[in-house]
Amino acid sequence: MDTSAFDKQNLDIAWCPGCGNFSILDALKQAVAELGIAPQNLVVACGIGQAPKTPHYFNTNMFNGLHGRALPAATAIKASNPSLTVIAEGGDGDMYGEGGNHFIHTVRRNPDIAHIVHDNMVYGLTKGQASPTSKRGFVTPVQVDGVILEPFNPLAVALALDASFVARAFAGDIPQTVEILKKAILHKGYALVDVFQPCVTYNKVNTFKWFKDNTYYLDETHDPSNRVKAFELAIKTDAYPLGILYVNNSRVPFEEACGAFGEDKRPLFERDVDKKKVAELMERVGKS
Repeated sequence: MDTSAFDKQNLDIAWCPGCGNFSILDALKQAVAELGIAPQNLVVACGIGQAPKTPHYFNTNMFNGLHGRALPAATAIKASNPSLTVIAEGGDGDMYGEGGNHFIHTVRRNPDIAHIVHDNMVYGLTKGQASPTSKRGFVTPVQVDGVILEPFNPLAVALALDASFVARAFAGDIPQTVEILKKAILHKGYALVDVFQPCVTYNKVNTFKWFKDNTYYLDETHDPSNRVKAFELAIKTDAYPLGILYVNNSRVPFEEACGAFGEDKRPLFERDVDKKKVAELMERVGKS
């Protein structure tokens, strides 16, 4: 697949050699190219961290916000212009730590966005502290005696809130990740894709080999409409399932349910400006 429309030249990429972020970048570019999405019709909202640098490294519209704040921006962008393909992208710390509250309420709102999380179980930008998804016992420069907390389970939380699409992928398998991302982007509603992504510098435990040895793909017998079964899979810790765990097509996307556009249904930027009403409003404001 030709991804040249999304390429940028002469980039100074800040990721470490061998970082799993490179694979996710390649998979994302392939996914949007195969879906025929033009760069001008794509917006990627991101926060702070190594993973949120992804939209800096390919040709797309982007919104780079504060740490953990990509999801409300992505929700607003999609509501403002539903014709756009909108992706929220970041790391496990950015999305589940600083952005944890936004994660919960974005699932509840169900905007028509794809949410891609680079889950490397460590803070890779700020020198290797434990992240929300770090395993118990994981030793870091800060958690010198090992992590004592239970890891945050994003898939289980999303399912508990009846997220309309829940999936997990692995950066070491680009073809499968491309297919999962394509389905997430096409899904009408909120779609979570938690991508296992090795950090080759600060996480020497959860390596490419570790992920290969501790994951497996769901087969065709799995029924993604079965929420209870999906939850059982999400809480497995002996081996982690990859693929699409759950899909609920009955939920109405936020931008359709909120009624922000009234009977006209068109976004504001597509409508003619009534200059008389604007002048009247400005006059009232000036008198107040």
